[in-house]
Amino acid sequence: MNAAEVLRDAFLTSELTDEQRAELIAAGEQRAFDVDDELFHEGRTADRLWILLDGRLELTRHIAGRIVVVAEMSAPGQWGGGLTAWGETDDHSVYRASARALEPGHCLVVPSDRLSELVGRWSPFAKHMITGVYQTIRAIDTMARERESLVALGTLAAGLAHEINNPAAASLRSIEDLRGAGGQMLSSLVALAEQGILADQFLAVDRLRLALEPSETPTAAASGAGALAIADREETLGAWMEVREVSSPWRIAPVLADAGADEAWLEEVEATVGPTALDAALRWVSSTLGASSLMDELSDATTRIAHLVEDVKTYSQLDRAEVRTIDITTGIESTISMLGPKLEGIAIERDYDPALPQVEVFAAELNQVWTNLIENAADAMCGSGTLRLSTRRDGDDVVVQVTDDGCGIPADVAPRVFEPFFTTKDVGKGTGLGLDISRRVVADRHGGEISVDSVPGATTVSVRLPLRR
Repeated sequence: MNAAEVLRDAFLTSELTDEQRAELIAAGEQRAFDVDDELFHEGRTADRLWILLDGRLELTRHIAGRIVVVAEMSAPGQWGGGLTAWGETDDHSVYRASARALEPGHCLVVPSDRLSELVGRWSPFAKHMITGVYQTIRAIDTMARERESLVALGTLAAGLAHEINNPAAASLRSIEDLRGAGGQMLSSLVALAEQGILADQFLAVDRLRLALEPSETPTAAASGAGALAIADREETLGAWMEVREVSSPWRIAPVLADAGADEAWLEEVEATVGPTALDAALRWVSSTLGASSLMDELSDATTRIAHLVEDVKTYSQLDRAEVRTIDITTGIESTISMLGPKLEGIAIERDYDPALPQVEVFAAELNQVWTNLIENAADAMCGSGTLRLSTRRDGDDVVVQVTDDGCGIPADVAPRVFEPFFTTKDVGKGTGLGLDISRRVVADRHGGEISVDSVPGATTVSVRLPLRR
């Protein structure tokens, strides 16, 4: 095997002078390989140019969860890699396949930085041309991926706005009602003072009020009484107060009935404060009960908003380091919260392994994977069906599966689902980058695998991630 002779006849280097070929050989090293040796690996930085001198190599890629042979290198002079010679190191400048030796042989391996230096010296125009074309392809790919991310961000923003609008509106309503309840409470206290009731009488009324609090006495709902029973009691209380000329009896009656008051309770209040102060006493009790209920509603609404904010932080990992050891199910659940409106009408079944260990991942990127998979499942089910989510440990890996009972993926389409820009959705509803991005994140960034198994009524996407990167 003579490297100079191989390069003289190779398409890549045949136009170089003998001196230039000698410089190329001197810039690299000749490596021997044996059967089953791996020369380079899919997804890793392509920081070396590999030129085959003799032997035979098999190029493979992970496609739909399977290792697929995409090409062979057997002709001396065939080459691969060296992409970092034309641009910065990023997701674009990685090996697109793995190379495994089928027969023993030799390669000339040239570092990308030395290749860039030599080409720049031999032909500056050629280097600029290659770099320009390469950068243009990268820019187009980056723009397409950013558009897909913006589409996903828009979907999430709309979903979050929808989710947060309800508790926010409820909070505003509760605040306004609470302001009214506070005013009524103060006016009723003034009225009680004007009636000249004694401190002992006021304390007795307060004890009667406390007897109606849920913490002391079960409410009608808790005691098993239905809406009809509450309505009957409301009618009785309203009529009782109307006879005694209590102001706004039909506004007070629902509050007291819902709290569990009955006619005997009203009579006890009347006996405590007397007929003249009854109106003020009942207004004070109903306003305090109403204020307590409104504060519970306000607490529920603001707690819901706080949970949504926490879900957003978990989903985006805004306050976390890029690589973290996380609980996979937390990221999945935060994604479900973000996609809440899109999952309306879809039943969600969870089968999470409670003993699942934490995984070292790029958390925000992985959440983008769950977003793509769950969105695709929702689209396949057209708004109704069952989404099944499961996690389990398999040796040193964690396996996450997303299953939907939608229409399935046609057999002729399945081999192409991970191709960039391939989509089965209507125009304007998808760029065909969701699964391509998911594959890159899982395989290239985490060294994992992603696969699809589909039959009508059951499509499962499986993601396998190593516990440690």
